[in-house]
Amino acid sequence: MTKVGTGFIAALALLSAFTVNAKETRLTDAAIAQILIEDSIANYSGNCPCPYNAARNGSRCGKRSAYSRPGGYSPLCFKEDVTKEMVQEYRARTKG
Repeated sequence: MTKVGTGFIAALALLSAFTVNAKETRLTDAAIAQILIEDSIANYSGNCPCPYNAARNGSRCGKRSAYSRPGGYSPLCFKEDVTKEMVQEYRARTKG
């Protein structure tokens, strides 16, 4: 075999060894829930969206948080707050 043929076969073998699987990686429901929670908290205009967040003075928000108060803004703070429908909507929106 010529040097060109050997080089071609070696390059082909190298490429096939490092070929990335084209299958899309799918986010888990838990990962999507975390993304939705982080987005919800980031979109809250105040500084106490969730009970575990810190107030301006450094104390925990607790019952002063928007999450703990009835009515008004209801941020997603815990994975239990994220419904299967929300996860499905996220997947449909992002094709992930």
